[in-house]
Formats: sequence, C-alpha cells, structure tokens
Amino acid sequence: MNPIVPHATVEPLTRAARLRPGARVAVVAPSGPVPEERLRAGLDILRGWGLEPVVAPHVLDTHPTLGYLAGADRARARDLTEAWCDPSVSAVICARGGYGVQRMVDLVDWAAVRAAGPKVFVGYSDVTALHEAFAVRLGLATLHGPMVAAATFLSDRRTQESLRATLFEPETVRTLGLETARTVAPGKARGVTLGGCLSLLAADLGTPHGRPSARGGLLLLEDVGEEPYRLDRVLTQLLRSGWLDGVAGIGLGSWEECGPYEEVRAVLVDRLGGLGIPVVEELGFGHSATALTVPLGVPGVLDAEACALTLDAPALV
Repeated sequence: MNPIVPHATVEPLTRAARLRPGARVAVVAPSGPVPEERLRAGLDILRGWGLEPVVAPHVLDTHPTLGYLAGADRARARDLTEAWCDPSVSAVICARGGYGVQRMVDLVDWAAVRAAGPKVFVGYSDVTALHEAFAVRLGLATLHGPMVAAATFLSDRRTQESLRATLFEPETVRTLGLETARTVAPGKARGVTLGGCLSLLAADLGTPHGRPSARGGLLLLEDVGEEPYRLDRVLTQLLRSGWLDGVAGIGLGSWEECGPYEEVRAVLVDRLGGLGIPVVEELGFGHSATALTVPLGVPGVLDAEACALTLDAPALV
C-alpha cells in the first residue's frame, strides 16, 4: 500500500455553521431558468426539514433574448449578493444549474459577501464556478450537493438524506462513497477537497480569480453531456496547463449523457490513471440518480483500496 504523502498547497477553508430547525435559507438561480412546479416541490422538501425557504426575486425570470439564462446577469448576481448579505439567512441554495454563472460571477459584490461572513452554500454543475469563487475569493468551504429544483433531489430519498444530514448532522456523514465505487489507480492520499464539474473547472483556467493549481488537493470530478473526445480534450487541457501537477488524489463521480461508460472510463484511465496517485471512480456525486453531498475545502483521505473519501472534520461546524 502506498504511504499517505501530505501536501499543503490546497489549504483547508473556513467552514460555516450547521443549520438548525427554523433556519432561513435563500434560494437563488445563478444559471438557467427554473421550472416553477419543480421549484415548489423542492421548497416543500426544505419545509419538511423544518427550514424556512426564501425565494430570491429573480429566480423565476427568463432572459428576454437568451432563453438559457434565468434573467439578466446583473439581476442574478444581485440576488446572490442580497441573499448572502441578509443577516437572517443562514444558507444559500441554488435552484438549478445549466449555464450562466461564468457571466455573473464577477458581478457579485464580493466585498459585501466577504463582510457578511461565512454561510452554507449548496449547488453543483454550472455552480462549480461559484464554488471556486467562494474558495479563492473568500476562503470558504462549500457543499457540492443537490439543488432545490433538480430532478434527482425531488425523486431520490438517498440524495435528500445525504444533504439533510450534511446540513443538520454533518458528523454523521464523514465517510463518503456509494457501493458502486471502484479503484482506478491504487493508493491512499491526504489532501483538501476541491472540484466539481470538469468542463467548468477548465473554463476557469486563465480567469483573473481562477485557482492557479490543484496541487495537494483531493480533486473531485464529474460532468454531464460531454462526449468522450470532449472529456479527453478538457482533461488534456488541465494536464497541459500544469493545473493537475501535484494533485494528491482524484475521486470521480457520474458522467451522465457522456456516452457508453466503458468509453468514458477508457478516457479517464488513459488521462488520469498514469499520474501515480490514487484514483477512485463512481463515488456517487454529480448528475447521477443518487447524488451524495460532498464538501469542498475540507481535509480528508481518499483511500482507493476502501474506495471511500473520509473527512478529517465535519463539513459544517
């Protein structure tokens, strides 16, 4: 078995406080348009947990000419800023992904958000760009988890329970991974979690506030709707840029609508299997039928023999 080699470049981030019954949570739509019926169903789930959801003003908007956006860029950024800066709000949860965060992330008032202090932030997919922004600009740990109007959140009890437990009882979900998890490359590595949607991480390269490197991190990757050759292209971009130099370990989630999994797996093995670090596949996060909530910015150990990610500390304090 390979020894655990410590890396310090990707540092642990500040964790927000766990939620209590009665907490107010703001729902925002930083990306694509939100189906109202699915939003209502998701809000009912949150209310069933004893939370008080508050919907931001522009969540149900659609951009007048670009129908793939939930309203104007500045409106979506303002919703996030105002929700975060509301002292009565304990968490901000995204309604859905799609596309649009890259257009609004630099319009958020990050100075005001920083001054408001740490809160819980939840989302995945296109929201990866916001996870990176909170990490780099605020030093804040966030939750890669299901969104309020996402079909998986509405239909899958295990997905719901993973998020609920992380929000209220984070010490009960310190070991993460589904029964499907398998070893791609052996070993055990210690580091701090980071990552999300592969194509969004690549899209952040070269931007003024992009993370310069994944060195020392436990990188979590997943994607949706990208054919194998496009996954190859994006992984190759990360390799050529040096962004993956020194990464401690890699955990792989789902690759929905990316083609036959054996073809996707061949790309992942080819591009990542020779890095000399532990790699685990099918951990159970992302756009899958069951999507576990995974904290980003928290130290832990990726064990490719046990096929699990174990956190050193709960996701929330």
